[in-house]
Amino acid sequence: MRKFLANIWAWARVNKAVIITLLVLLGVDRITKRLTLLFLDDGYIALAPYLHLRFVQNTGAAFGMMQGGNIALIVISLLIIAYLIKSWKELCAMGPVVKWGLVFILGGALGNLYDRITLGFVVDFIDLRVWPVFNAADSFITIGGVMLAGAVLFAKPAPKQEEK
Repeated sequence: MRKFLANIWAWARVNKAVIITLLVLLGVDRITKRLTLLFLDDGYIALAPYLHLRFVQNTGAAFGMMQGGNIALIVISLLIIAYLIKSWKELCAMGPVVKWGLVFILGGALGNLYDRITLGFVVDFIDLRVWPVFNAADSFITIGGVMLAGAVLFAKPAPKQEEK
């Protein structure tokens, strides 16, 4: 256990920007969800014709899938987070876009996981009227996913080695 904690501490000292960004993402997610719980208990606020703030208790995954599957979604989230952490070095070796994409995915996954564990549901509040209601953590996961997809799609192929 001591070696494990020493490894985490060493990693944290080298990756200060990653930790700061992760904490900012988690802070934005927590603050927006807390404000939603305080001020949007019933009804909605129309900010623009296609942008409303509306509190939704989401007990499922994206697009209403797995409603009521909170325990399964907690397990799936923990497995994904564990994989990303375990594979961090290998994945980050693919470049800075991948690294920062992973930070956004981790920030969003941890934010929604916190809700699932503490509340039994995820707080969603951004309603575009043509899309399912979502939250800041969902946006972070999407941004990270787009960054990863872009890194894969636009990656330069490794130079071919000639056979002898």
